[in-house]
Amino acid sequence: MPPPTPLKLIALDADDLAVISAHVQDARVQACDIVWRQHDKRLVVGLNRLDWEQTLSGGTCSRRLIAALRFDRVLACKSRNIDLEAPETTLELLGIEFDASDPPGGSALLMFGHGAALRLDVECLECELTDLGGDDLGTAAG
Repeated sequence: MPPPTPLKLIALDADDLAVISAHVQDARVQACDIVWRQHDKRLVVGLNRLDWEQTLSGGTCSRRLIAALRFDRVLACKSRNIDLEAPETTLELLGIEFDASDPPGGSALLMFGHGAALRLDVECLECELTDLGGDDLGTAAG
């Protein structure tokens, strides 16, 4: 199987974010790879995402890609059920939603398995998903 074409997606509204959410569904995230840079108004999440394009095109084995998810213009970041004292904890990202409660601002909600979540209050939605390369383990089962 040829190497995947790196994905680079930008979300500026809820519809765009729904596309990014689909690409990061079932991604694995370690707590230590969640970086909140309050001074820069930025949250960066390193993740290991399923290559859904390869899976949907009939690939026989699931492949994972290392990627970065970045949110800019973040005013506040709050977490629920994420133990930052246990940095090796692995979380499963279920999806991302955006609530435009005060357009163009609002809240982005990153939902993880077992009730864990991150809520980002943003001036406006600016999110980017960028693939950084293949999983160090090569092909991995979903």
